[in-house]
Amino acid sequence: MELPVVCMLLLLCSSAAYAQKAKPPSPSFSPTPAPAPAPDFVNLTALLTVAGPFHTFLNYLQSTKVLETFQDQANKTEEGITIFVPSDSAFTALKKPSLSNLTADQLKSVILFHALPHYYTLADFKNLSESSPIPTFAGGDYTLNFTDASGSPHLTSGWSNTKVSSSVYSTDPVAVYQVDKVLLPEAIFGTDIPPTPAPAPAPDIAPAADAPTADGGSSRGSSPGKSSSYRIISWGIWGHLLLAVSGGLALIL
Repeated sequence: MELPVVCMLLLLCSSAAYAQKAKPPSPSFSPTPAPAPAPDFVNLTALLTVAGPFHTFLNYLQSTKVLETFQDQANKTEEGITIFVPSDSAFTALKKPSLSNLTADQLKSVILFHALPHYYTLADFKNLSESSPIPTFAGGDYTLNFTDASGSPHLTSGWSNTKVSSSVYSTDPVAVYQVDKVLLPEAIFGTDIPPTPAPAPAPDIAPAADAPTADGGSSRGSSPGKSSSYRIISWGIWGHLLLAVSGGLALIL
C-alpha cells in the first residue's frame, strides 16, 4: 500500500511543477510617453510695453479690442500670428490722411490690417513676395504686397511703402516686426494716392563779381557815369584855356 501512495504523491508534485512552468508570462506595459510641453504663453501687452516705443499702437489695440483677437490667435491656434508694429514716431509723422477722421469700424480694420493670421520668419518673406498679395486679419480686400530687396522685406499697401526695420520677437507661434510707417489700406483711403513731394529747388546762386583789374578798377568797361564826368572835366579845362588865350590877345591888341 505504501508504494502506490508514494507514486501518487510523486505524480501530483510533477503535475504542479509542470503547471508552474506552463504558466504564460505576465504582460509587460511600456511607460506612457509624457505629453509635449505646451508653448509659452505670450503676453502681447507686456511684450509691446517692454520691447520698444510702441505705446501708440498698443493703445489702438486696446481701444479697438483687437488685442483680444491677436492674443487668442497667438496662444490658441496652431497657425500663430505675424504682427507689423509701427513705432510711435511713425504715428507722429502721419499728417495726412489722419486716423482721427475714421469711424470706429474703419479704425479697427486699420489695426487688423497690421497682422497676418500665420507665423512667418524673416526667411519666409522671400516666398511671400512670390505669392503676393497676402491676406491680412482685416480680410477681404485688405491685402499686403511683399517684395524682397537683398534680404530686406518690403511691404506696400498702396498708400504705404515701408520695410521691416527690425525683429522685435520671433518665436513660433508669434512674430512681431517693427515697420517704419503706419500701414494704410486702399480699401479705406481709396486709390487717389498723393504724389511723392518733389525735391526742393536748388537755391539761386548770385553771379560772381567782376574780377578787379590791376589798377583797382573793374574788368568791365567804365561806367557811363564815370565817362560823362571825365568829359565834363575835360571840356572845363579847355574852356579855361580858351578864355585865357582870348584875354591875352585882347590886351595885345
